[in-house]
Parts: sequence; structure tokens; C-alpha cells
Amino acid sequence: MNLQNRSKLLPTILLLIFLAVCGLYLYATGAPVLWSGFIAMMFFYALIFYFGSYVAGKQKAKDKNDTMLAGRSIPLFIGIFTMSATWVGGGYINGTAESAKTGLVWVQAPWGYAISLIIGGLFFARIMRRHQFRTMLDPLSQRFGKRMAALLFIPALSGEIFWTAAILTALGTTFGTVLGLDTQPAIILSAIIAIAYTAIGGLWAVALTDVVQMILLLGGLALVVPVAMNSVGGWDVAWAAYVEKNGATATFIPSHENLGSYYWMWWDYALLLMFGGIPWQVYFQRVLSSKDENTAVRLSIFAGVVCIIAAIPAVLIGIIGGVADWETIGAIPGSDSSILPHVIRYLTNPWIATIGLGAVAAAVMSSVDSSILSASSMAGWNVFRPLVKPDISPSNLDKVIKRCIWIIGIAATLLAINVQSVYDLWVLCSDFVYCLLFPALVCALFDKKANSIGAISGFAVSFILRFGGGEPTLNIPNMIPYPMMEGETVLFPFRTLAMVSGLVTIIVVSRLTQNISAPRVLEKMEN
Repeated sequence: MNLQNRSKLLPTILLLIFLAVCGLYLYATGAPVLWSGFIAMMFFYALIFYFGSYVAGKQKAKDKNDTMLAGRSIPLFIGIFTMSATWVGGGYINGTAESAKTGLVWVQAPWGYAISLIIGGLFFARIMRRHQFRTMLDPLSQRFGKRMAALLFIPALSGEIFWTAAILTALGTTFGTVLGLDTQPAIILSAIIAIAYTAIGGLWAVALTDVVQMILLLGGLALVVPVAMNSVGGWDVAWAAYVEKNGATATFIPSHENLGSYYWMWWDYALLLMFGGIPWQVYFQRVLSSKDENTAVRLSIFAGVVCIIAAIPAVLIGIIGGVADWETIGAIPGSDSSILPHVIRYLTNPWIATIGLGAVAAAVMSSVDSSILSASSMAGWNVFRPLVKPDISPSNLDKVIKRCIWIIGIAATLLAINVQSVYDLWVLCSDFVYCLLFPALVCALFDKKANSIGAISGFAVSFILRFGGGEPTLNIPNMIPYPMMEGETVLFPFRTLAMVSGLVTIIVVSRLTQNISAPRVLEKMEN
């Protein structure tokens, strides 16, 4: 083995040594670990880690497009897989199972995000790819100025951090249940591995490993569902028990009958997911890395269909978890967010449980690397470069992005440790970008008269109206007396009100201030 190959193998060897030391510590403390699963996970992580390192070594970054956009050469097949794998992460799988347990009507995120991909492909992908932008913030920077783009980076960054935290929470919960580890150490262990894996390569490494991880996810869950379904008596028995338990909510179709006073709140979340799933760098990074405009459109639409298909096993697992007799089994889930790992561990055999854990781990890794890389790309390209060091070289920019990966990954880990519900955190991701970022992106791309004064005014209006309604997940109290209150919960669709108000404010204020702040033109960037 030559020196170059040894250097590629060294990080993987160090990872295996680290995992082995963790295993010895757990063995010494007598932790009730499922050792077959732990050993399998050691080799799974090592395999993916080495594959990512190998690809990163083959695809050496020649310029700034290589690290962030894979040289704009992602073909359609790989684009569909990496786009789908980015959305179908641990939060997607665990969150869908969590919400399905309490009623299918609340399983909104899978089809909501799928529709957002289709809308993004039909209306946003072509114009973004045509202008050869490098990040989602580039049109915002051109239209509203680099300082406004830096301000809008805050909700974009928050969304990516919340998304990553939801993914890590899902993996930590799954590790803790299936392998017998405490949740917090499992989250920290998972985060260290995922962040280190992300820091080794650019988008080519992420995209090609996504193909492997998506296949593992679909194959693993396909093995889990039949075995788990048989343990509760088969589909007919499970569905009858589920309908009896959940009544009118055992349907995807909303109505006043099954939602009651929560009807308008349901539509608020539905619109949030459909349009709040668009303004994401993790989405546009795939769009902008595609070979051409047509590929960008097609990969978005096909990925939306794949996301729907990938949610089916998670929904079935949620139904299984909702009707299983956990008291008889002797393993009552501590919370709804642990339904999927409980089904995997206690309603299947150890070998299937190990495969299922590998499927969830694959989903997590495929999303964590994408999310952290996307946020770090914006931090380096749209904040550090224009505001701190405009003449930074591509190699130094690459170093900045990799440092940001660690900072953002650690922040997401701290948040994951302190949040209980995967689904709540998962939806919160799109909440912020829907209210604060979507209006600005729409105007930047489609309103030629939009200016920076309108953008800052719209941001302020959306911010006040959104956070005035409070946020229980972050312990933010209600400050605006919205109608339709139920205890501390606001049932009025104030999120959509905040988004629409911000959008209208940008349009109106921009037209009133044309003489003060002239609108800027979107220009095609150099490839």
C-alpha cells in the first residue's frame, strides 16, 4: 500500500479505534448494549467514512465551485438520490413515525416537503440555475445588498441548525433504544462521527455517499416493516385497532370533524411545509450543482415523488407502534419520538433490529452532512467572504467552510440534547424560513422593483408577527393577543399571516421608496 492510500485510510482507522474505545468503556461499565448492533454500526460508519474520504481525495477541489457545487456536474440520477436523501433523514423517518402514532391527519411533513420540492422545481430551480448562483443567498445579496443577505442568513442558519439537531436527536434516540445507550451520550457520539465525516470532503463526497445511504435506508426499512407488522397480528388487525384507537384522525384528509378547533392551525402548518420547504440552501445546493436547467427541474420533481415513497414505511411503523401492547412487551416508550426505535428493537429480532438501525443511521448521515455543509457554505461564501475578507482565495475559503462545519455541528448537538420532540423540531426548521426568508426570496427572484428598504421592512413585520405568537419548543411566550387561543396554544394561522404580511410589506414599501433606494438587477454570475 503506497503512502497516498495509507493517508486516505488513516482517518477511518482512527475512527474504528475511537469506536472500539467507546465499546470497551461501555463493556467495563456494564451498560446493557446490543453488541451485535454496536459492532455492525462500527463497520457501517467506517465503510461510509472511508468511502466519503476516498471520493473526497479523488475529487480534489480545483476552485470554489468544486467544494460547494461539485463543479456543477451532478447528473440527474445522482441528483435525485442526493436530493431525496437530504430530505429523507432521521428527522423525516422518526418524525413521521412519531406523528403517525397519534393520527394520520397530523402526518403533514412528508407530503408537505414533497410538494415543496415539486413547487421548487417548477418555479424556482430554473431561474436559480440560469443565473449560476452559488448559494441561495446570492440573489438576496444582489437584489438587497450584502448586509441584508447577512441578516437573512440568520433564519437560514437557524433552520439548518434546527434541521441538524432534529436529525441528531432522531439518531440519538434510535441508538439509545436499539443499542441500550443513554440518549445524550448517544447524541454526542453520533454527532462527533457525523461532523467529522462531513468535514472531510465537498459535495461530490456527500452526493455519492447519499446514493449508498438511500439504498440502505429503503432496503433496511423494507425488512423491518413486515416483521414488525406480523408481531401485532398483521395489517388487517393493526389497521382495525388503529382506527378504533384514533377514530376520525385515522385519515390524511383534514376536516372540522377530525380536527375541531385545530382546523385552521392544520392549514397553517400545511402551507408552512409546502412553501417553507423551498428557501433552503440544502435544497438549492443540489439545484445549483446540477449540469443544466432541465436537470435542476427534473431532479426536484422526481425527488418529491421519492420522498413520498420513502415515508410509507415510517407511517406503517408509526401505526404499528400505536397499536402495540407495550405493557405486555415490557418496554413502554418514554415519548412518541422513540416509537420508531422501539418498534425496531422490541418487535423484530436482533438481526433485523441491527439492519433497521443501519437504515436509520444511513438516513441520518445522508442529511447531517448535507445540512451542515449547506449552512457552512453560506457562512463562508455570503458572510465571511463579502464582509470580512473579499479577496480570500479558494483554498482559504475551503478552510473557513470546514471550520464552520464544526461550529455549526456543535451548536446543533447542544440543541439536540435539550429538545425532546423530533417532529416539533423538524417542523420548526421550516417555520422560521417560511416566515422570514420565503417572502424575501420570492421578491428577490420575481419582483424587479423590490429594494433593500422593502426587504428590511418586510423582515421586521414578519419577525414581530411570528415571534409575537410565541414558540413552546424554544420557551418563547405569547406576546400578541391573537384570537383562537386554547390555553397557551395559538390556533390562529399566525405563521401564514406573518409570511403574507412580510411579502406584502416588501412589495408595497419597495414601490414607495424607489427614489430613496433604487432596485438592483439580478445578474448572471461567472461559472
